[in-house]
Amino acid sequence: MFNTVKRIAVGLAALSISVGAFAQSDRAMDLDALLKQLEEGQFAQSQQNKQRERDFQAQRAEQDRILRETRQQRDQMLAQSEQLETQFEENEFKLADLNGALDTRLGSLKELFGVLQQIAGDTKNKFYNSVISAQIPGRSDFLDQMAQDMGSSSKLASIEEIERVWFEMQREMTESGKVTTFTTDVVEAGGEKVNKSVVRVGPFALVADGKYLDYNGVTGTVSELVRQPADRYNDSAAELQASNGELVQFGIDPTGGSILGLLVQAPNLKERVEQGGVVGYIILIVGAFGLLLALERLVTLTLTRMKVNKQLKSKEVNTNNPLGRVLKVRDQYPNADVEALELHLTEAILGEVPKLGRNLTIIKIISVVAPLMGLLGTVTGMINTFQAITLFGTGDPKLMAGGISTALVTTVLGLVVAIPMTLLYAMLNTRSKNIVYILQEQASGVIAERAERG
Repeated sequence: MFNTVKRIAVGLAALSISVGAFAQSDRAMDLDALLKQLEEGQFAQSQQNKQRERDFQAQRAEQDRILRETRQQRDQMLAQSEQLETQFEENEFKLADLNGALDTRLGSLKELFGVLQQIAGDTKNKFYNSVISAQIPGRSDFLDQMAQDMGSSSKLASIEEIERVWFEMQREMTESGKVTTFTTDVVEAGGEKVNKSVVRVGPFALVADGKYLDYNGVTGTVSELVRQPADRYNDSAAELQASNGELVQFGIDPTGGSILGLLVQAPNLKERVEQGGVVGYIILIVGAFGLLLALERLVTLTLTRMKVNKQLKSKEVNTNNPLGRVLKVRDQYPNADVEALELHLTEAILGEVPKLGRNLTIIKIISVVAPLMGLLGTVTGMINTFQAITLFGTGDPKLMAGGISTALVTTVLGLVVAIPMTLLYAMLNTRSKNIVYILQEQASGVIAERAERG
């Protein structure tokens, strides 16, 4: 039944092909030719189908072979897995037995090796940060490797290794009490590496060319501190390096560099002034201007007082000083009565007072304004601080440090300017008044003399 239907379908297909060809042909075709064409098409289709069946059978046999090989490989791997699992369980039991035997044989030595491992690790960390490692490098590598080997529980320390740990610790203690000189490469502040003679002061400090050095245990390099401490510390370092065994005062840092780092980070005078900002610079400019005025007044009043004292000792009138100019009025009006002469002397004294008190008012104003300017800087700095708190919160104090520094530094600068200006004003005002008192005293004497003569 299936074959019959198949033949009919093939015939219809061939018929459709023939009909299409017939439709495209320009000439007529009789029934015998059409039947012959159908038979040829049916034969070709039958041959093609048989070839397809043979190909399918060949591929099916290949797929069956691959399936059989895959199943065999799966079975082999399952068997191998079971074997490995069994071997793993047996190895676990053996390992547990061996570990128990090892613990039993070690006994108290296990605690010894544990303490040795701990000491090796602690000593390694100490050697990393010790400046002695700049002179004796490579000590921490041995201790690091030893601690790792013993931590793996696969290797025990030998007698030679234990003795070397003791030796390195003893050498560290011995070198801690020495001041020695050695040669090594030093990275200068500009980045250039130069071989220099370095002085080591126990485990506390390294100096070269009068400058403090820093040892980096991670990289094993010695470098100059980019920012050196105050000059008095550098001077003591230079004296230490130039000494030939005599005692030299030298500052050491027993904290291993912490105090030195804080000392180096401390701002100098210029940096403190810069923290005051614009208001701080204005305060300093005003203070410098007031100081110049005060120095000018101090020199002028001192010279004037010297001339007045000289005039007091001389009977001849000299007009290069206030007293001489006041006494000259007496000679200009020899016949004036007492009241007229008093008025003329008062006029002369009043003419000298502005000259003696010149610029003193400006100095007094500066002494009053400077603290107010410092207060202005304080308020400005606190405003900046609160703005930083508003934007970033209080988690990082460094964000608020700028505003606080401005607030404090401007207050200090204002007081630094105001206090000297106040003292200078008081001193200069006193000197000016003393000269005026001398003029008034001498004028009163002249009036009394004229009154007695009259």
